[in-house]
Amino acid sequence: MAIEAPEGNGITTTDGMAASHSIPPAKSEPLILVAPTTPAGRFMPPKQILYRYSPDEWEEFVYEWARALGEPYVNVEILGGSNDGGIDVAAFLSQDGLRGQWDCYQCKHYKSGLVWSQAWPEMFKIFRWVAEGRYTLPRRYRFVAPKGCGKFLARTLQDPPQLKADFLGELASDSTVITETPGELLERITELAKKTDFSRFKSENIDEVIDVHSRTREHVARFGTSLGTRPEVREIPAYDESQESRYVGQLLNVYRESYSKEITTVDDAMNNPRARSHLTRQREYFFSAESLRLFARDSVPVGTFEGLQGDVYDGVFETYARDFTNSMDRLTSVLEKSTSLALHGNVLLIVTKARDSMGICHQLANEDRLKWRGEWSDDDSAE
Repeated sequence: MAIEAPEGNGITTTDGMAASHSIPPAKSEPLILVAPTTPAGRFMPPKQILYRYSPDEWEEFVYEWARALGEPYVNVEILGGSNDGGIDVAAFLSQDGLRGQWDCYQCKHYKSGLVWSQAWPEMFKIFRWVAEGRYTLPRRYRFVAPKGCGKFLARTLQDPPQLKADFLGELASDSTVITETPGELLERITELAKKTDFSRFKSENIDEVIDVHSRTREHVARFGTSLGTRPEVREIPAYDESQESRYVGQLLNVYRESYSKEITTVDDAMNNPRARSHLTRQREYFFSAESLRLFARDSVPVGTFEGLQGDVYDGVFETYARDFTNSMDRLTSVLEKSTSLALHGNVLLIVTKARDSMGICHQLANEDRLKWRGEWSDDDSAE
């Protein structure tokens, strides 16, 4: 039976079937399968990895951590850069942004612990911009540094009255930061500081930061730690047309060509012994891949599962595009190919099974990126 090529993007298989060879979205960042190692071959702990980050990488890490704090933030943004007003990462508790209630996370990535001479000018920026009416004073202000604070600064941050006294002392000094500040503005800054509760200024413990970050979907990719246990698919749900109609509809077309022209619905397929057995297995594969997708949603960075889908698609495409005498041969060949792909570089491969790869093929069919048959004639149409 001749197959009329459906509309597509111009790529056509040798038997006239159009192929939708779209490129999956790029991964959000390079993914690793194991933690980085030291020259001696030992696994590098997260803290050591963080020491090697660039300032920009450190801000991204703190951004991920802040989102996992469990605070009722409506948004978290990286605002660091030139003329940032002393804000690297801002977390907002309302839609009013910097004009409402918000928290400030100041990211400092130095070779040694943060010291007072580095900290107080950052605090000064906050008071200056508030005094200028740029934004409101943050609810909390946290220094976040991979090597923490030096002993003097650490002790001072634990004593808010002393912290205020030391800060006011700096405002009365002849440091460059102070002498370059207009006198009237400096007076407003000083009055604001005198009325401010300095208990809002603290530093974060890096071990606690790493522990909170371990609950994020980015943690595994950054540190190569275990993905944890993937839940098993215990029971395949009843057929859901809203979720499965496209790939199941394609399977019905295959069954009608291979088993019986009377198969036009799922009920028809379930009443045919061969079709029932085949459809049951394909749905098991599909929901196995769906369980992996949901696991990825909570465990790895955005784009990781989509990257795996793209790798499977690229791996099976040459098989898919070959000349086949019937659609069942195409379907079977593509599924078999998917289980033998030499995939690498995606952290999800640690927990991916053969049935997931076959299920991903059905996910791709559900999006019409894979089509087992072309358009049918009016007499044979199952759609």
